[in-house]
Amino acid sequence: MINIRTALESDVAAIHDLFMVVYGDHYAHHAFCEIDYLKRLVFDDDAVVLVAEDSESGRVLGTGSVILDVGAFGDLTGEFGRLVVHPDAGHRGIGKRLMAGRLERVQERLHLALVENRAVHPFSQRISAAYEFVAVGFLPSKLRFAERENIALYARPLGSCLSLRKNHPRIIPEAYPLADRVLHDFGIGADVIVDEGTPAYPPSSPFDLEAMTSTGYATLLHFERGRVRNREILGPVKLHAGLFQLRVSRYQYLLARREGRLVGGVGFHIEPQEESARILELVTADPEPARFLLEEAVRACGEEGRAKYIEADVNAHAPAMQRTLLELGFLPAAYIPAMSFHRVERLDVIRMVKLLAPLTLSGDSLHETTRPIAAIVVRAFQGREIIPRIAAAVPCSALFEGFTEEQATRLASICSLANFRAGEPLVRREKADGRAFLLLSGEAEVTVGGSREPVGSVGQGETAGELSLVSEDHPHTADITAIGNVEAAILDHENLSRLVRQRPDIGVIIYRNLTRQLGAKLLRADRNLVHRPSWR
Repeated sequence: MINIRTALESDVAAIHDLFMVVYGDHYAHHAFCEIDYLKRLVFDDDAVVLVAEDSESGRVLGTGSVILDVGAFGDLTGEFGRLVVHPDAGHRGIGKRLMAGRLERVQERLHLALVENRAVHPFSQRISAAYEFVAVGFLPSKLRFAERENIALYARPLGSCLSLRKNHPRIIPEAYPLADRVLHDFGIGADVIVDEGTPAYPPSSPFDLEAMTSTGYATLLHFERGRVRNREILGPVKLHAGLFQLRVSRYQYLLARREGRLVGGVGFHIEPQEESARILELVTADPEPARFLLEEAVRACGEEGRAKYIEADVNAHAPAMQRTLLELGFLPAAYIPAMSFHRVERLDVIRMVKLLAPLTLSGDSLHETTRPIAAIVVRAFQGREIIPRIAAAVPCSALFEGFTEEQATRLASICSLANFRAGEPLVRREKADGRAFLLLSGEAEVTVGGSREPVGSVGQGETAGELSLVSEDHPHTADITAIGNVEAAILDHENLSRLVRQRPDIGVIIYRNLTRQLGAKLLRADRNLVHRPSWR
């Protein structure tokens, strides 16, 4: 029999031993394994620590905890974590029973529960999904164990969480696929407004920088913007926690001055052992120093703090801040409904990540509820490297003639990249896959009617399979096969349709050019008095 109970001080040594058996020296949070930390955690009113005890032998076989104050004060957000089960006690349902026990004890203390599951093991993901947690993000290379690992982020609303949610967030297009998926999985329905027009905060001339002082702290407390109104960075700490608390928690603040006058400050936290960092809060007298302070915080975390991973929780109603972080190299990695409490409502949060380490997917074992979220995030991070190449090729194609640089970049952001070896098919006749191709390098031959004799070719900067952009059910009318190595950008009907709804100007150009191309092919067919189906 397994007894799930609250941990006692006498359990601390057994909990420590559990971490050592399961992780050894590779656990990302070394402090969580230390005896003194575990003792404080057991007695902490803002933590719930449970153990799974074999009722016959009295042996502690598992542990799990909830940290109840991971949000800013009053957010009522808790993190379920530190779930460890002894290898000898596998397949006894201990992990599930620890999850059930934790939920039972915090139901009335939280509005939102979060779980960071390691992507290399499906077990914790499976437990989270079994207890109605929803996959909301995929945090690439966040934790450092023996190597850097990806995290599958899950969330579950409790109590009146969703009834207090502020409706109709305003988000940048890059965050929409993630938000759309998560909100539907939450059973809310995507009520977001895609904001294409709000610009990022502009660059400004440099300000004088200084570290936080008691005088600067007192002055910064008088600023409302970013602290009590227009909150855009929704970190786990607020300035009014007190200077002493900020210092003992190793939170750092940089202050900006112009002509001796304090104009703002930005808070951040660096975990040296994990090589990760988080932007906590941005407080300014007006918008002017916002971008400068963010740039300096990123520099302090990355170049100076050696962080390989930097994250910031951004208000989903703050498109200017979302756009600014995007321009600074951050990408949406999670969308968390109703995560932060502000005034009388709970706000959705976009967790944006700047990755300074290689994106590694080898070794991941993703639960079925994690896979679609991971696919969205991974495509965005992989796309960050290939978007400039695709965008450069777009204006050279007749299908995209007339695009501006901004339109080309926007289209490139929804494309994926594929490589084909000699003899490998790009397109198969009579198959409807809803995909069109823009060749970035190499050449492919076109055959029709089952003939082995090519009737044409597709080269660099040219497109194939365009009719799929009109209808995803339209079958291809030719076989297109790589002659040598071919690299191509793939544009699928579903993503294009979504983009055109957001950006009709892009759709007008594509469909106008597509009509011209099809018309030209019909004219050529009439001249030759030979009917050949369109092969593109």
